Amino acid sequence: MKKSVLFFVFAIVVLCVARPAVATNAPLWMRYPAISPDGTAIVFSFRGNLYRVNTKGGAAVPLTLGASHDFMPVWSPDGKTIAFASDRHGNYDVFIMPSDGGPASRLTYHSAADFPSDFTPDGKAVIFSSSRVDAPDSRLFPTSRLPELYRVSVTGGTPKQFLTIPAEKTRFFRDGNRIIYQDKTGIEDQWRKHHISSVAHDLWVADLSKNAFRRLTTFPGEDRNPMLSKDEKIVYFLSERSGTFNVYRMPLDASAKPVQLTKFTGDPVRFLTKADSGTLCFGFKGEIYTMRPGQRAKKVTIRIQEDPAGTGDDLLNVGRATDFAVSPSGKEIAIVFRGDVFAVSVESGSTRQLTRTAGAERDVTFSPDGKAILYASERKGSVNIYQSKLDQPDEKYFFNATLFDESPVLETTKDSYMPRFSPDGKEVAFIEAKTTLKVLNLASGKVRTVLPGRYNFSYTDGDQWYDWSPDGKWLLVQYQNDTYFSTEMGLVPADGSKAPVNLTNSGFEDMQPIWMAKGSMMLWFSNRDGLHSLASTGSSQLDVYALFATKKAYDRFKLSKEEFELVKEAEKEAEKTKKSEKKKKGDKNEAKKKEKKEIKPISIDFNGLTERKVRLTEQSAFLSGAVVTPDAAKLIFMAKYEKKYNLYVTNLREHKTKVLAQLGSLTGGDLRLGPKGKYVFVLASGRVTRVDVNYGKT
Repeated sequence: MKKSVLFFVFAIVVLCVARPAVATNAPLWMRYPAISPDGTAIVFSFRGNLYRVNTKGGAAVPLTLGASHDFMPVWSPDGKTIAFASDRHGNYDVFIMPSDGGPASRLTYHSAADFPSDFTPDGKAVIFSSSRVDAPDSRLFPTSRLPELYRVSVTGGTPKQFLTIPAEKTRFFRDGNRIIYQDKTGIEDQWRKHHISSVAHDLWVADLSKNAFRRLTTFPGEDRNPMLSKDEKIVYFLSERSGTFNVYRMPLDASAKPVQLTKFTGDPVRFLTKADSGTLCFGFKGEIYTMRPGQRAKKVTIRIQEDPAGTGDDLLNVGRATDFAVSPSGKEIAIVFRGDVFAVSVESGSTRQLTRTAGAERDVTFSPDGKAILYASERKGSVNIYQSKLDQPDEKYFFNATLFDESPVLETTKDSYMPRFSPDGKEVAFIEAKTTLKVLNLASGKVRTVLPGRYNFSYTDGDQWYDWSPDGKWLLVQYQNDTYFSTEMGLVPADGSKAPVNLTNSGFEDMQPIWMAKGSMMLWFSNRDGLHSLASTGSSQLDVYALFATKKAYDRFKLSKEEFELVKEAEKEAEKTKKSEKKKKGDKNEAKKKEKKEIKPISIDFNGLTERKVRLTEQSAFLSGAVVTPDAAKLIFMAKYEKKYNLYVTNLREHKTKVLAQLGSLTGGDLRLGPKGKYVFVLASGRVTRVDVNYGKT
């Protein structure tokens, strides 16, 4: 019996047998080192567990062991307690435990992530950062990326917010009224190097009793991780003033310029902490260093005894599919899983790995003849375009191919994303540098610009969109409105000869346009009708809209069910007559072959084009992928009306919507229509499922 469900989730079976502990004499990627107040011990995170080691080095003793991720250790002033963050109950919460080991006590229970940075000077409470709720009078932009500061008693209880301003790596002065911290004024990757912008971190001192704030640094780049000297007159911190993160010191009153204490190059110094004696501790290239006053930094030689936990067989889920494409025949799909490309048989599930590289592959697609798979890949210092091609002429599918060859399609110093074959397979369109739409002619090697970068603004990875027309003459694009920060649907000629024609011009978000119904319809998402934020950010409910290329297509779509049945009947009669005439003239099989090879040009009537618009969804929702069958009779879309995403179908003649398949996905996904529109392929929750369009069978 044939399998109708294509399920693609990889797992690894690990056979664990009893074996002695494994000694790691030169462990790397020891992170978040925190030196004790008396300078005798260091607690650090390694592979998600906390370890303690003497500052002179030696064997590290585990403080926590388990499947959870434990990190960000902080010492109490008396050195008897450790606070740390752990996700052992789902999200990150604050825990405390004895510094020499023992049971951990949970202090926070909120659904937001909580990260500790210090104890209060009396050791009775832990302060931590968390994105819960701003103070009522806060004027900050409401986003979870800008946290507030809280304190919670070491005996538990309800945490109390004491600073709504984002303050990270916060440390108390001894008087308990003042704190020193690094600010956070925008959204940026904390691991980004050489960052210079208006949202780079600076150091501040706040007097909580007077609600007074004083800025300590004004360097355009990064200043982070402040630590106070014992007399509270000197601040030690990390800065990129030398080109990479190093340790600096400066008077708290800014009476002198910062002095660089370490001279590391190439990689950044991270995770600065300090003992009461003045000994500094930090990480560099995954190892731990200490630095005594007046001396040079010294690496701490550490040994870790690792005990492989558990015995027997463990079935581990090692990831999910992130992208996929359906072959022209519909008999195999290509999937990106953990950064590599795989080919999978739709019927049997047989799988063949096509790439095995250190870089991540993405944006996978088939050639029109199904004999090549195109994808972008991180190699040679940039994202480039490659293809794998079947090597044997008599082989049709990648999942059981004996040989296939990979070759570069385009390698440049600029990143190239989202490669897509033209319908005739002679050209490849792609996005260069995240904003510019270009087309590569495979025969000549020449590249032309179709949509210049000035029409786009990239805020996150993969936020651009385009789609070839079925005849390869046009490209539907998502591009930036030049008067308001919103996206529009545009149409540009594939030869790059003209600027885009704005097809929506709505001022709302119009996104992810695709050609449907054999090129007679343009489909896209818009948030103009659903619940949405009037700011330029925030989630929005969406609807599916269609624009019709010709008045004939529009009029046909608007026919009632009864009118459409009469038209179909007349068309069947005409088709019979046409076949009869072809039979009289010659070989009908030969005629079919020629007809199949021919790419028919689509017709676009620009007169009144923007007025031939129809909202296809009956109700706004959170949408993720939509397609229309070739006969324009059914809309299939993934939507979340309540808690989870499911697959829905709308009969566009009868205006009736129902559940086509229960997906139960917490996150959205993507859809691909199979050949002839009989099946739709759905990526949801990391797996791909084939669904019968008519019956909903999977």
